[in-house]
Amino acid sequence: MEGLRRPWTLRTRLVVSAVSLIAVVAAVIGSVTAIAFHSYMYGKLDDQLRSIAVRAERPPGPGPLPEALRDAGPLGFVGGGGQPLGTFGALVDDSGDITTSKVVEDSGLRSQESAKPLTEAQQQALEAAAPAVGADARSVELPGLGGYRVEAATTTEGRTVLVGIPTAEVSGALTTLIVVEVCVTAAGLIAASLAGTVLVGVALRPLRRVAATATRVAELPLHSGEVALLERVPDAEADPRTEVGQVGAALNRMLGHVGSALVVRQESETRVRQFVADASHELRTPLASIRGYAELTRRATGRDTSASGSDPVIRHALGRIESEADRMTGLVEDLLLLARLDAGRPLSYESTDLLPLVVDAVSDARAADQGGEGQDAHHRWRLELPGGPVTVRADPARLQQVLVNLLANARTHTPPGTTVTVSVRPSVQPSVQPSVQPSVRADQPVTLEVRDDGPGIPAELLPHVFERFARGDASRSRGAADERTATGSTGLGLAIVQAVVSAHGGRVRVDSTPGRTVFAVELPAETSAHQGSQGRDRLTTPV
Repeated sequence: MEGLRRPWTLRTRLVVSAVSLIAVVAAVIGSVTAIAFHSYMYGKLDDQLRSIAVRAERPPGPGPLPEALRDAGPLGFVGGGGQPLGTFGALVDDSGDITTSKVVEDSGLRSQESAKPLTEAQQQALEAAAPAVGADARSVELPGLGGYRVEAATTTEGRTVLVGIPTAEVSGALTTLIVVEVCVTAAGLIAASLAGTVLVGVALRPLRRVAATATRVAELPLHSGEVALLERVPDAEADPRTEVGQVGAALNRMLGHVGSALVVRQESETRVRQFVADASHELRTPLASIRGYAELTRRATGRDTSASGSDPVIRHALGRIESEADRMTGLVEDLLLLARLDAGRPLSYESTDLLPLVVDAVSDARAADQGGEGQDAHHRWRLELPGGPVTVRADPARLQQVLVNLLANARTHTPPGTTVTVSVRPSVQPSVQPSVQPSVRADQPVTLEVRDDGPGIPAELLPHVFERFARGDASRSRGAADERTATGSTGLGLAIVQAVVSAHGGRVRVDSTPGRTVFAVELPAETSAHQGSQGRDRLTTPV
């Protein structure tokens, strides 16, 4: 989002802090140097001005003067030599007005100078800011001439003379000093930034190694399966005498505790899985015996002509025994399959065409959905299949079980009249040339979808539909009077779907809203050469 500033890294903050501190120190040193240089230069300038003012207080000496300045009177010192170019003198009457003024200028001839009067604007500026006799020198800005240091003196004749010398040379030297300080400071800050970046990077290298160790641990699949948590911070970065070492040592202790907890969890899961597998194996035999004895009893009662043998109560009880034995056998088989998948038992992979499996599964689901012999099915069943084979590398028996569980889920948990649609979408790469058939893309999965227009899955149940023993009978039951719905499902069907699909390297997802529920199974496509003849046309048919 705009307006949110990207947070600075620790290295950036350290470098910026160090450079800022250097900049503050450089600014203080530069300011003090500039102020001291300003005071020193202006002190020398005031001393020079004082000596000129002393000359202005005395009458002109007997030495030769230029012919143009012989009769200059009290301003004879101006242009007499020895003064900087731009030095001026001005006579001030009792009312403070300037009566006569002269300023030294370059005559254009080597070793010769001349004098000229100040302009009216310059005289007015001088009159407005001129210091009093005996006061300290004052800075005055004269139009066209620039800055001046001006001092007032009294001649032996009792007249007031204003003497000024230009400050351009001193101002130029001060400006040059400031420019040099700014350039040197900028160069120093750039050099400090580069050096600081390198030094801070070297100093933070141990911290980066600690962070790399934490990142590798974070990428481990710690939520399931056997995990060997062997990652540790190197001893060089786990020295408790340093700050980074303290972080590394604390991380190592935490990883040790987590590793111990994972070992305990894995041992507990292994014991539970072994118990489930053993219990399933042990239960299969008594369940088979119960079913066998129930069948023998039914046959015996069928041959018995006595009243008790034809008692409908006994027949019903035997039917219920067989029904519950079948249901318990299914539950045991489901638990045994999940235990095998959890243990990582390999599946029987082979090249499998999905379309015959889908057609057979939908046909079986439609047959199971019929209310009785000669009656129509409670649901509407539809197929959306491509025109050619869709081949995956899979275990066909396990994929058949996935289809059966998904269709049974749709049949059991939706009301009569619901339309259930099963579709298969192959992974194809359209060709640039129309005459060339599309080819299979290995990076795109084959998608198998089971859709229904039923009431949907409640939002609170949706995140848990693939968990074991998660049941939705109370919210999605169609209310039929059949025994399966009345007794409820085992809650293992969708868990088996997810386990089988995951064992094939695919994934299953669900999207549900009122009026539309979609279970999508994605399986890796087989990349064999014969897949290239796969067609694009789809066939939509009711079953």
